[in-house]
Amino acid sequence: MGSFGGFGRQGGLGARGNTQPSHFIQCSGPAASCDPMDRAVQLTRFSKLALAFVAAAIVIAAPAHAQYRQKIANDPAKCRGGGPAVRITLTEIKSSAGTIRVQLYRGNKQDWLASGRWLNRIEAPARAGSMSFCMPVPQPGTYAIAARHDVNDNDNTDLTLDGGGMSNNPSISIFNLGKPSHTKTAFAVGEEVKAITIRMRYM
Repeated sequence: MGSFGGFGRQGGLGARGNTQPSHFIQCSGPAASCDPMDRAVQLTRFSKLALAFVAAAIVIAAPAHAQYRQKIANDPAKCRGGGPAVRITLTEIKSSAGTIRVQLYRGNKQDWLASGRWLNRIEAPARAGSMSFCMPVPQPGTYAIAARHDVNDNDNTDLTLDGGGMSNNPSISIFNLGKPSHTKTAFAVGEEVKAITIRMRYM
């Protein structure tokens, strides 16, 4: 959303050589129209109009922000019909201890793994072996998935204990600090239900 600039000068002299700043209402016509009270009323109405415009712009922008940080249930039914959605299969889950957390991000540099920039999150008790999740997406586009196994349920990342995985199964090492580029993890989703498999990895 663009910024709302203040009132400034139009530049140069007016038709009658008036150097008065342009934010003052210019008088013309009958003397009554130049009455200070009339000008005050007009300015008040203009201010109310400007405030209404700003308020409307904020309301319009709100849904875009509201799309982030949505905690949803794992509902397989949403992947049985039409999309857009992603059917995720996690494999090689080490144990049934703790919680599995799967998060959906937009597949771009500014959102991928950025704090608070996930769109949807699904959590479920861990089950050793493999697990399936249905992740709805807001609309067709480019997305990326990150999965984490919080083995001891302390809500912290314990590098020597917890496991993780990402869409497209990119290489993860100490050199990229467990954060491969979005170009390695992003994938396109159309109107369909897209199936992907993520292999969980542990140190």
